[in-house]
Amino acid sequence: ALCAAVTGAAALLLLLLWRRRGGGAGRVCVAVLGDLGRSPRMQYHALALARHGREVALLCYLQTRPHPDVLHSENIRLVPVAELRGLRVGPKLFQYVLKVLVQSVQLLYTLLRIDQPSYILLQQNPPGLPSIAVAWVAGLWWGSKLIIDWHNYGYTIMSLSHGRSHPLVLIAEWYEKLFGRLSDYNLCVTDAMKKDLWVNFKIKAVTLYDKPASYFKETPLDLQHSLFMKLAQDYEPFRPRCCRAAGAGADRSAFTERDGRSGAVLRARARPALLISSTSWTDLSALTSVLSSPDYERFIKEGAKLPDLVCVITGKGPLKDYYNGLIQKLDLKHIQICTPWLEAEDYPLLLGSADLGVCLHKSSSGLDLPMKVVDMFGCCLPVCAIHFECLHELVKHNENGLIFRDSQELAEQLKMLFLDFPSLEGKLQSFRENLRASRQLRWDQSWDQIVLPLLGNKE
Repeated sequence: ALCAAVTGAAALLLLLLWRRRGGGAGRVCVAVLGDLGRSPRMQYHALALARHGREVALLCYLQTRPHPDVLHSENIRLVPVAELRGLRVGPKLFQYVLKVLVQSVQLLYTLLRIDQPSYILLQQNPPGLPSIAVAWVAGLWWGSKLIIDWHNYGYTIMSLSHGRSHPLVLIAEWYEKLFGRLSDYNLCVTDAMKKDLWVNFKIKAVTLYDKPASYFKETPLDLQHSLFMKLAQDYEPFRPRCCRAAGAGADRSAFTERDGRSGAVLRARARPALLISSTSWTDLSALTSVLSSPDYERFIKEGAKLPDLVCVITGKGPLKDYYNGLIQKLDLKHIQICTPWLEAEDYPLLLGSADLGVCLHKSSSGLDLPMKVVDMFGCCLPVCAIHFECLHELVKHNENGLIFRDSQELAEQLKMLFLDFPSLEGKLQSFRENLRASRQLRWDQSWDQIVLPLLGNKE
C-alpha cells in the first residue's frame, strides 16, 4: 500500500512538472459519466457554452438520444465513453473496485485524447467516484481549471442500498470531501446544498438553480391536437372513447377535435383530465396507491363532478416492467394509465398540454431539487410533489402547486383540484395563473448571470 501511495504521489508530481500550460483558449470539456439523454442540465451547459462561441467536447454515455439542439450544434463535439459491462467476476466488493479502476483508466485516457481545454466542467452525480479525481488529474496535465456542478452526493445515493455506515459509503463520503476541495469553482442546485457544502465540505459554491429551457412552454391548441393524434396511433388512452371500437376518429383525440367546417381545433366535450408524471421508476407506490384506490371512482358514482383521468407516466428506470405489471392488473373504469416512450421534442409539448403534474422525486441527500418540476413550471403546469427537506425552494405550497406526504393526501388533493373540471375557476387555474405571472428566468438568462463571469474571456 505504501509503495502504491509513493508511486501515485510521484506520478502526480510528474504531471505537475510536465503539465501543458497555455493553449485551450475557448475550449471547454463537459464531462458526464452518465447517460447524456437523461442529463438535461449538462446538455444545457454545453448549449450555453456553444452559444457563447466556446468549442465543447461533451464526454458522455450515449444510451438515450440527446436533444436535437445538442446534436446539431457546430460547436459541440460528442465524445462517447463506452459503458462498462461484463465485469461481474468474484465478490461484489472486488467487482466494485475493479469497475472503479477500469473506469478511471478509461476516463483518463478519453480526457487526455481531446483537444486541450481551458476548463473541465464535471457533473457530480453520477458518480463522484472516480470522476472527480480523474478530472482533477486531467486538469493537472492540461493546466485546466476544474468546475464541479454538484447535483447531489454520490455517497448519499450509495447509502440508499448499502446503509449509511457501510464502509464503501464512508469511503465515498471521504473521497468526495477530499477531492471536491481541489476544484477551482463549484456550482450547486440549491441554497441548502450550498450551505451544506460549506459546513460539511468546506467548499464554496454558487447556486445555479435549474431553470427551464426556452422550449418548455404552454403548447398551443393546434400543436396539442397534432401531438395527441400522433400518440393516439399507438396508445389507446389518447383515442376518443366513442371511436375506439372502430379505431381512432378521423380528426379527433380524447382531448381535442378539429371542426370540419372551420378547421379550428377545439377541446373535446367532457374530455378527461391529463395528468403527467415523469419518473425514473424507482418508487411509484404513492401514485399507484392513489390510482388503484376505489375512492376516486366511488366519488364519481356518488355524483361528484370529477373527470375521467388519463395518467401518463414517462421516463426510464429499473422497475418500469414491475410497475407496468401492476398497472395492467388494475380494474379501473374512470382512470387510464399510459407509459409511452416520448421523443425528446415531444416531451415539452406533452407537459405544455397537461392539466396537472405529479412529482414523486425523493432526494437521497434532501438537498437537490427535481428538474422535472422545473420543466413543468416552465410550461405553467401546476404540480403536486412529494415532500422532502428543501422542496420549498421550488414548490410554494398553495401558490404554484401542492406538497403531499403520502398517497392519502395526494388522493385528497387530486379530488380537490379536479372538482368541476374543466372549470376556469378554482385552485388548479389559480396555480396556473400564478405560474404565468411569475415570469421566471429561463436557463440561458440565469446561466449568463451566474456561470459566464466564472469563465472570463475565452481563456
